[in-house]
Amino acid sequence: MKRFALRKRFQAWFQSRIALRDSITLTQRNVYILPTGPGFMMVLTLLVLLVASINYQLNLGYLLTFLLTGSCVVGMHVCHGTLRGITMNLSAPEPQFVGTSVHISVNILSNRRSVRHGIGLAIFGSGHWSWTDVPALGSSKVQIGFLPTHRGLHTLPTLTAETRFPLGIFRVWTVWRPAAKVLIYPKPEAYPPPLPHGEPRAGGAANTTRQSSGEYDGVRAYRRGDPLKLVVWKKVARADELVSRDAQQVQRLELWLDLAHTGIAGTRSDAGGDAIVERQIARLCAWVLQAEKLGMRYGLRLGGQEIAPGSGEAQQRNCLQALALA
Repeated sequence: MKRFALRKRFQAWFQSRIALRDSITLTQRNVYILPTGPGFMMVLTLLVLLVASINYQLNLGYLLTFLLTGSCVVGMHVCHGTLRGITMNLSAPEPQFVGTSVHISVNILSNRRSVRHGIGLAIFGSGHWSWTDVPALGSSKVQIGFLPTHRGLHTLPTLTAETRFPLGIFRVWTVWRPAAKVLIYPKPEAYPPPLPHGEPRAGGAANTTRQSSGEYDGVRAYRRGDPLKLVVWKKVARADELVSRDAQQVQRLELWLDLAHTGIAGTRSDAGGDAIVERQIARLCAWVLQAEKLGMRYGLRLGGQEIAPGSGEAQQRNCLQALALA
C-alpha cells in the first residue's frame, strides 16, 4: 500500500509539471526512453556472451556480441526517432451523458519521409492502447475513450503516447495533458412521469383545460400541411385517426420544467440531500429530452436560474448545460 501511495504521489507531482495544451510537438525535451523487460534480458545476455568470449578467447563470440550490441544501439535510435518529431492535435469532444463513453480524437502528423510504425495512445495509467501507423508526410487519427462517472465540466484525462518499434527492447513514451474540457450532462431518468401541466401564459386565459398526462386538450382534425410536431400521436394510437394540436390553444399555456414540479422533495442541506437533488435533475433531464422530442416549447427553472421557453437544438443544449452545471 505504501509503495502504491508513493507511486500515485510521484505521478501527481510529475503531471503537475506538464503544461496544459491541445497541440504538442514531440522533441528530445518531452520524449523519454528506457529498456523494456526483454531489453534488460538482452543486456544480461550480452554480458554473458562477452564474459564467455573473454574467458574462452572466442573470436566468433566477440563478433556475435558486438553485432548484437550494434543492432541494439541502432534499434534504440530508430525507436526514439519513431516518436520524436510528430505533432499531436486534439479535438475537443462533444458533450455526453453520464454513463456514455467520451471519445477523444487525436490527429497525429508526421513530417518525415518514411512511415512511422507502432505508435500507441492511451489514458495515462489505463493500460488500454489504441495503435496506429502514421504514413510518410501524412497523418493518422486515433480515438481514445473514457467513461465519466458524474455530471459537470470535466478536464480531459492525462494522455500518454509510446512506441516499442522496431525490436521491442526499448520503450519510448511521452506524457500529455490536454487543456480542453468536456461537459457531461446528467443521466436522464429511465422511466419519468408525464410532463407537468402547462402554466397560463402571462395575459392569457387561466382556465384552459388540460389532461393529467401533460398534453393540452385543444385538438382538431389533421389538416394537410400540418407539421408532424403538432400531431398528437397518443390520440392517433387510441382513435386510429390523425389529430393535431390546436395552435391557438397551445399558445395560451407555457410548459415550465421546474424542480418544484418533479415531485421529489428535498434539498442539499437535508440528510442524503445530494442524492435527492441528483434524482430531481435526472427527472428534469428526461423531461427536457421528452419535450424536445414532442416538438414542444418549454422553459427551465433551476433555483435562481431561468431559461425562457423555446424549442429546438439550441434550447435543448442550453437546458442540458444548465442541468449539468447545477
